[in-house]
Amino acid sequence: MSISVSNISKSYKNVNALQNISFDVKPGELFGLIGPDGAGKTTLFRILTTLLVPDAGHATVTDLDVVTHYKAIRNSVGYMPGKFSLYQDLTVEENLHFFATIFGTTIEENYDLIKDIYVQIEPFKKRRAGKLSGGMKQKLALSCALIHKPNVLFLDEPTTGVDPVSRKEFWDMLKRLQQKDITILVSTPYMDEAALCDRIALMQNGKILEIDTPAAIVKHYPKTIYNVSSNNMYQLLESLKAYKHHYSIYPFGEFVHYSDKRTDFNTEDLKAYLESRNLSNINIEKTAATIEDTFMELAK
Repeated sequence: MSISVSNISKSYKNVNALQNISFDVKPGELFGLIGPDGAGKTTLFRILTTLLVPDAGHATVTDLDVVTHYKAIRNSVGYMPGKFSLYQDLTVEENLHFFATIFGTTIEENYDLIKDIYVQIEPFKKRRAGKLSGGMKQKLALSCALIHKPNVLFLDEPTTGVDPVSRKEFWDMLKRLQQKDITILVSTPYMDEAALCDRIALMQNGKILEIDTPAAIVKHYPKTIYNVSSNNMYQLLESLKAYKHHYSIYPFGEFVHYSDKRTDFNTEDLKAYLESRNLSNINIEKTAATIEDTFMELAK
């Protein structure tokens, strides 16, 4: 396995950041850690990249122990932390040259690996990193993480705060990197990005709720989901919460995702109830469950 995690735990005073976390990542796999802020994703990344020592458990990266072989691991992995951490007073070119030098290589030696990414920021290679846009900073950070040709790439919430177009471009780049036999472990709070991974682990409060392919996880949702909309979203939510037959209710864009307790649920019954609550323009349609729906169900 490229990454193997067995019963890893980590606490900060009275906070259990990680609680008996276990999973494996196969060579060449794009594996996602999915969960909100505070789920424990960053703590786990710091342990796997040898920046933190676990309180209990065992983990290996490319068959190297994260505690005893930390120097070898640091030379064989790429790490892109959630916060932009490059030298903001150095130019794009200077940052990339600096990281290549640290790892005993050159930009020219591994340029083929970063070419698809770097060509997008190369016109700005003389610009200081601190003056780049969010999307360009992201591409520079990824280039620096790749310049020494790592076996495993760790990306901690790489698209947080980045515009939708740059997010899509970034995931397209990850798919191309995967074809170069690089194992990728990525964390994200965005449920739509989870569907782009080969397998995902849903995390909440330092625990793993479920591990599987995105398609298999969606199938685990136990009920039929309906998109419900009306003329007043707030009143709709309050009315659905007061409906005695409701199983789950979550805002989802312009709709509310609604599930009913009953096996013989009839949409006309719900529509009549909502009309009695002075709602209009009511629309109720069956829809497919999402990873977010399954996450909310597991996190109850």
